[in-house]
Amino acid sequence: CRSRNPSVSSVPRIYPLIHYHVKKDSVLFCLRTLMVQQTSLDRPRETWSKKMDFLLSVIGYAVDLGNVWRFPYICYQNGGGAFLLPYLLMAVFGGVPLFYMELALGQFHRSGCISIWKHICPIFKGIGFAICIIALYVAFYYNTIMAWALYYLLSSFRPTLPWSTCTNPWNTANCNRYMSSDHNVSWSNTSTSPAEEFYTRQVLQVHLSPGLHELGSISWQLALCLLFIFTIVYFSIWKGVKTSGKVVWVTATFPYLVLLILLIRGATLPGAWRGVVFYLKPDWEKLLSTTVWIDAAAQIFFSLGPGFGVLLAFASYNPFHNNCYKDALVTSSVNCLTSFLSGFVIFTVLGYMAEMRQQNVDAVAKDAGPSLLFIIYAEAIANMPAATFFAIIFFLMIIMLGLDSTFAGLEGVITAMLDEFPHLLVKRREWFVFGLVCVCYLGALSTLTYGGAYVVKLFEEYATGPAVITVVLLEVIAVSWFYGTNRFCNDVQVMLGFYPGCFWRVCWVAICPCFLLVSVMHSICTLTLSCISCWN
Repeated sequence: CRSRNPSVSSVPRIYPLIHYHVKKDSVLFCLRTLMVQQTSLDRPRETWSKKMDFLLSVIGYAVDLGNVWRFPYICYQNGGGAFLLPYLLMAVFGGVPLFYMELALGQFHRSGCISIWKHICPIFKGIGFAICIIALYVAFYYNTIMAWALYYLLSSFRPTLPWSTCTNPWNTANCNRYMSSDHNVSWSNTSTSPAEEFYTRQVLQVHLSPGLHELGSISWQLALCLLFIFTIVYFSIWKGVKTSGKVVWVTATFPYLVLLILLIRGATLPGAWRGVVFYLKPDWEKLLSTTVWIDAAAQIFFSLGPGFGVLLAFASYNPFHNNCYKDALVTSSVNCLTSFLSGFVIFTVLGYMAEMRQQNVDAVAKDAGPSLLFIIYAEAIANMPAATFFAIIFFLMIIMLGLDSTFAGLEGVITAMLDEFPHLLVKRREWFVFGLVCVCYLGALSTLTYGGAYVVKLFEEYATGPAVITVVLLEVIAVSWFYGTNRFCNDVQVMLGFYPGCFWRVCWVAICPCFLLVSVMHSICTLTLSCISCWN
């Protein structure tokens, strides 16, 4: 076919052509490909400069802040080494099949999370818009955590770290240093550490807000930090994967260098073995609790990150015959191993803290979430030799981990909108990205207030998890039951040259939907009970 308009270029596309041959009551089925010329009014689709750009981008997206603080905490809370069994089972039967499915869908249809549904099942197009909305408000609070890390990074360029002493203007009378070197300090239930007061009273200034009902003013220091973060984000993604694919060579590899340095340093600290034993000591009885299995499913799901449109977007820029099956196995394995390695990095230091405080490890590791990094780990760094150096590289690592995920999350939204409205937005990509970044910054202003920590917790615990799990449940049902597993597997065979095995088909049809449905029901029950308890 050729266009009547000679100025329009013809773009070669590959389509599957299916032939049926009947011979002696038997049906021979074969797949062939037919090269045709299709008229296209669109520009040729952008592709990755190198295969490694794609792999590093996917690894940088999957390995985020949750690998550093969430996995170690959930692991020791749910039976230590025994937790690795449900974690691996959930990865094999739930996380990796979903990861593989999204990479294959994006690569075959070469579309973002909105326009891909016109190829699969148009009635489910609302899933794509839901993904973009979720990714948008995740950017509202996720980048605020990087702004906190940037504040810590800038505060680290001092001979004495400001969260190591109680002589600062923000400290209270309850501030006490209680390391083993401070023999004259008496610790009580009302005492607070200098690291805790720096985090709550200087960085967050949460003491100036009574709660969500009265957030207070915006912290101008955090507002400037977040502005700098979004400036880096904009100039990293404004030109597309050609530029972001180069940036991830730094942002995706630097955290591994820092993790290795911190692991070696932590292993040489006194009491490090106490933390490792506490981290890995198996408690097999906890495997009888359904909560452990639900936590394992949630951890592997949010660690690999299907459902945010990122894997669809990244894979859509791959060559048609790229081996996305191998990519899925490699990147998901790297992600799981990174989580396991982060546990050693965190718990060697927690063992050191327990040794210095002369407490049990569980008393030191009672805090979860960002406070594990910004209070406990920061305090441990402050009491190490060469504290300034380790503080700088640690908080720089936190920023790098967050930037990768932000690049990916916004690229998922950008790709979806450009594919859905190509004639309007493709030639104006830079302006569209600028507008999107501005919207994200304005949406994040509530998290920069004195009560912003409450907003971050609200988004993280109640707005993201149930919504994303529900979206992925609808996605896997649409692909496996409406589009059809056989049809999807035929697409994979045309693209990769081999038919997915029985294991993958069973996971897509039955195991993954059940795995997600149970997670959705558990989230609903948890939220319901939480609301009832708050009401009472």
